[in-house]
Amino acid sequence: MPYVTSAGVRIYWEEAGAPPALPDLRDPLLLIMGLGATLEWWWRLVPIFTKRYRTFVYDNRGVGRSDVPPGPYPIAQMAEDAVAVMDAAGLASAHVFGASMGGMIAQELALLHPSRVRSLILGCTACGGRQSVPAAKEVAAALRGRETMTREEAMWNMAPYTFDAATPRERVAEDIAIRLAATVTNDGYFAQLAGIRAWSGTHDRLGALSMPTLVIHGESDQLVPPENGRIVASAIPGARLVMIPRASHIFFTDQLGAASEALLGFLSAAAPA
Repeated sequence: MPYVTSAGVRIYWEEAGAPPALPDLRDPLLLIMGLGATLEWWWRLVPIFTKRYRTFVYDNRGVGRSDVPPGPYPIAQMAEDAVAVMDAAGLASAHVFGASMGGMIAQELALLHPSRVRSLILGCTACGGRQSVPAAKEVAAALRGRETMTREEAMWNMAPYTFDAATPRERVAEDIAIRLAATVTNDGYFAQLAGIRAWSGTHDRLGALSMPTLVIHGESDQLVPPENGRIVASAIPGARLVMIPRASHIFFTDQLGAASEALLGFLSAAAPA
């Protein structure tokens, strides 16, 4: 199994799908997941991406097959974990897609190591700090539900805030089943959450980014309200903003077709054949 050590912590990573016989023929794409999420959560998008890109996924510190050191986990440190994965995979640079907390990590990665990021996709995320728009109090309370609930109970408790109301329940159940099959301890989950809460944010630094950037957000997102996407996009020079109707936080489950069209269209423009 491929592991890399970052600041004393083992990080699990893998190349999704079969590596091409001639690796240089496809651009690399690094996917960074969010709070309490393992690499398996990319399961709907990975088959789409791997047809065109060498796609790399990994477990953030605290979840899955990566180590669970004492927290909190600073967002900037998790960005360095991403760099360690790129180094282990032999990637001088890659297109980077971060979702939710992964989008926060991707922002720090792009700011701290701009030469490593060919293009940037920021999904269902925020810039942090005072410029970000918080979730409603009941959503924040639901996030803490893991303290008193089973993992499955906590996931269903969060579902109304992370999936659109029109998304079929069986599709939500598919996602939850995938998540439950992976290992996420309360220690790791809350250490990541503490890192998010301690993060000072990026808003005043985002103007320094110059790589092609897509900000993509669901219009009915209650965990990270959609105004956050507009704030992030307006702070990054030349950023493209896509708001997806009838999609919440997990926009690529709610509206896989619209999401994949927007994502592949952006990547194709950023990485012409």
